[in-house]
Amino acid sequence: MTTTEELLQREREYTDEVTGSGTIPELFEASAERYAGLPAQQYKGGVYDRSLTDDIVPEPAEGEWGLLTYDRVADIVRTLATGFRELGVGHGDRVGVFSNTRMEWAQTDFALLAAGGVVTTIYTESSPRQVRYLLNDPGATGVVVENEELLARVLDVQDDTDVEFVVIIDGVDIYDNNDDIYTLGEIYELGREAFDESAYQSWIDEQAPDDLASLIYTSGTTGKPKGVQLTHANFRANVTQIRRRFGPRPDKDPNTPVLDSDVKTLSFLPLAHVFERTAGHFSMFGAGATVAYAESPDTVQADMQAVQPSTATSVPRVYERVFDAMREQAASSDLKEKIFQRALEIGKEYGRTETPGNRLKLEYYVANKLVFQQVKDQLGGNIDYFVSGGGSLNKDLAELFRGMGLEIFEGYGLTETSPVVSTNPAEDPRPGTLGPPVAGMDTYLDDSVIGPDRKSKADGEIGELLLKGPNVTQGYWNKPEETEDAFTTRPTEGDDEWFRTGDIVERTEDGYLVYHDRLKQLLVLSTGKNVAPGPIEDAFATSERVDQVMVMGDDQKFVSALIVPNFESVRRWADQEGIDLPEDPDDVCADERVHGWVQDAVDEVNEQFEKHETVKRFELAHVEWTPENDMLTSSMKLKRRNIRDQFFDKVEAIYGEAASAD
Repeated sequence: MTTTEELLQREREYTDEVTGSGTIPELFEASAERYAGLPAQQYKGGVYDRSLTDDIVPEPAEGEWGLLTYDRVADIVRTLATGFRELGVGHGDRVGVFSNTRMEWAQTDFALLAAGGVVTTIYTESSPRQVRYLLNDPGATGVVVENEELLARVLDVQDDTDVEFVVIIDGVDIYDNNDDIYTLGEIYELGREAFDESAYQSWIDEQAPDDLASLIYTSGTTGKPKGVQLTHANFRANVTQIRRRFGPRPDKDPNTPVLDSDVKTLSFLPLAHVFERTAGHFSMFGAGATVAYAESPDTVQADMQAVQPSTATSVPRVYERVFDAMREQAASSDLKEKIFQRALEIGKEYGRTETPGNRLKLEYYVANKLVFQQVKDQLGGNIDYFVSGGGSLNKDLAELFRGMGLEIFEGYGLTETSPVVSTNPAEDPRPGTLGPPVAGMDTYLDDSVIGPDRKSKADGEIGELLLKGPNVTQGYWNKPEETEDAFTTRPTEGDDEWFRTGDIVERTEDGYLVYHDRLKQLLVLSTGKNVAPGPIEDAFATSERVDQVMVMGDDQKFVSALIVPNFESVRRWADQEGIDLPEDPDDVCADERVHGWVQDAVDEVNEQFEKHETVKRFELAHVEWTPENDMLTSSMKLKRRNIRDQFFDKVEAIYGEAASAD
């Protein structure tokens, strides 16, 4: 069997037409030439009122899917790039993109980069106040918005910014008299009239790999978002690193899934985030893959059935939701539920067994026929693997998916690393780990920030993860102090600077990384004990009784939690038990019988942890935490401070007068 070091050595040595240096426009142009007639983008009809008209982007019938080839997408990108130059976008100018993930986001991104611009990100849930900040901080001279709703937020604050022009993707005619507002279709027409191939090539040639390509703003869980400076070289390095891990290397078994021009992905995560931007966008187009764009996160399952992707990138919360939906379907009858639970047990055993015997093979065959194949069909029936990032994936959940024949390759990264630091390789995926670092990524674990109790629990080396590599940012936009704080030097390494991730990570003997928690989120109890909330929260991922959980306890005597119960499961349990529950969710959460029902789930999780880590008390929250109500970031991470503020009465019920110290 190939060792991890042998695998990594083969990655380091591998080169092909996708690996290498340069700029993103050079990467795209090479792909457009190499894969000219192959499918590049798929898009759903009847969803948008596009300003790119039928002669540019043919509109499919409602619910049908259209297709653009690489050479057609390249024509659109070149024409839009020329249109943006006609508007005045020049080398180094910052332009915001304020839109949900869709085909035009990708085309606009490549066009602005080809024009020499710097793409800055604005999240669609941003308020007018946040929009003002995300335009002013980078000094954006223009912004591309998706629709009238987002346009209105920009117009609310435009007078307080340096924005000179606004481009709207969907067609509108009510702003015809505003000389500063254009449709994307009008930009295309400007470009069509002015396009000159030699001029277009000159814009690309004048760019250098070290030029700034994008400012991607952090989620802002602990203050104002910071603009992470990512150069063309940063992105290209990460595309190369991903290609070396997942590309069609000759040493791979023919049955090992690879990232090449046969791949089709469904894109639904925000392209404003670096995870989807690199993994589901730059890397896919570099490899000649097909990118289909979901109508919305709510239609992902239906869209998967329609386009039948072979892969998709997502965050753990989405996989949890997929599993919850499967369980809800199985709960329609006692028999179905028993079959489903037994199938999961068989699947987990099969996935963990290297050489299953005849009995297990037969049981798995039956489980696959009765349960697993139906799940795979609901996801399009063509999935080779999923990729998970943007948070910690529960090991049990990963093993459940593996048992169904749906492998999830978990990885790790940050906005500051473009983002991929590590990911499980297709040759040897290991649930519960982040995989080994990608080629060219130097890692060091600083154990000076870790107490002896945490060191004693770890099987391998543990500490704060420090990073150095070609995909690591040079710092934050206009924030020299924050940039200085983000880097450190190692005493034995001279003046080399290492990026401080703020994450506690363990390294196994053969180099796989295991995530533990954020250093700043470690709870220090008043007893002196340290508790990592992340693993406790992750342990609830497969609980049918708990939808969301946030663990607390900093400066307190014991660990507690705020819990959003799974209300569908609550109602189903109440019906089965003949319990008449009130309609109002807040009243449901106040019901002692419901509290006792959730307590069973808490007790089950507590069995996995040390006594000082167990949840001693909890309160139920009646509102789901979402990006829209500002209790999750747009990448689905908990905004802990906001949740505590929103449910302060619950926190006070747990800790009394000491609540304000938490």
